[in-house]
Amino acid sequence: MTRRSDIAFPGEGGVTLHGWLFLPDGPGPHPAITMAHGYAGVKEHGLERFARAFAEDGFVVLVHDHRTFGASGGLPRQDVDPWRQIADWRRAISSLESRPEVDPDRIGLWGTSYAGGHAIVLGATDRRLRCVVAQVPTISGYEQGLRRVSPDAAADLEQAFAEDERAQFRGEAPRTQAVVSDDLAVPAAYRAKDAIDFYLQQLPPGAWENQVTLRSSRAARMYEPGAWISRVSPTPLLLVVADHDTVTVTDLALAAYERALQPKKLVLLPGGHFDPYLSRFDESSTAARDWFRRHLI
Repeated sequence: MTRRSDIAFPGEGGVTLHGWLFLPDGPGPHPAITMAHGYAGVKEHGLERFARAFAEDGFVVLVHDHRTFGASGGLPRQDVDPWRQIADWRRAISSLESRPEVDPDRIGLWGTSYAGGHAIVLGATDRRLRCVVAQVPTISGYEQGLRRVSPDAAADLEQAFAEDERAQFRGEAPRTQAVVSDDLAVPAAYRAKDAIDFYLQQLPPGAWENQVTLRSSRAARMYEPGAWISRVSPTPLLLVVADHDTVTVTDLALAAYERALQPKKLVLLPGGHFDPYLSRFDESSTAARDWFRRHLI
């Protein structure tokens, strides 16, 4: 029977990261998978289903919250810095390597959405990883921003970024906005109904807050993980893409896949950005599990 326990380990700069460790049945050492969520998400946003599916297949699985989110430490709270998240994720790999239940030569990585972009960067730059799965990954923050922010709203957004920078120069805390809202009077990162439903799903009290720093949006618009995709090889790369994704944008992911080198595989699923977690969970989790079996066992 799969066992889940709470775990803590040091991230970069002394920040303590918290998460869950899933241990499979049977004697180790086992192959292992390290997992994390996307933009402003926490592990309670549907990751346990994936982790249990992998652990039931014989993998040790570590799922952590990014710094400043969920159970993990770090200030200011609710702040998304992709490069700090990537640096912390290297510490998660090191944490797995150090465990007696884990075979340190058989570690894979699974990232989704924004962290799917991290998976590409880590696959290209950390050769301890034996394979990588990037689900509905961010490819180009710039291109996504062009699709998701209308031209008539771009000037106001840039003004908000500038005012936030000036406020921080004066010593004020970074300004914040909602992660999701359908109220146009409330500044928010996402307004689509599927995003609102996903982020506002029922979670344990205190697990998540509907807030993110405004500067996180600027960082996201500057983040270009797709530039690394040709460098993931020779590490095997699986891309799981939704065919009507308006968040990380389907055509950007398909074009990135063409730039990737072998060994690689594409799994194209029907639906939007959040369907691989929900209505297409069986297909997305099976594709990832098969990839890990192929390259870690």
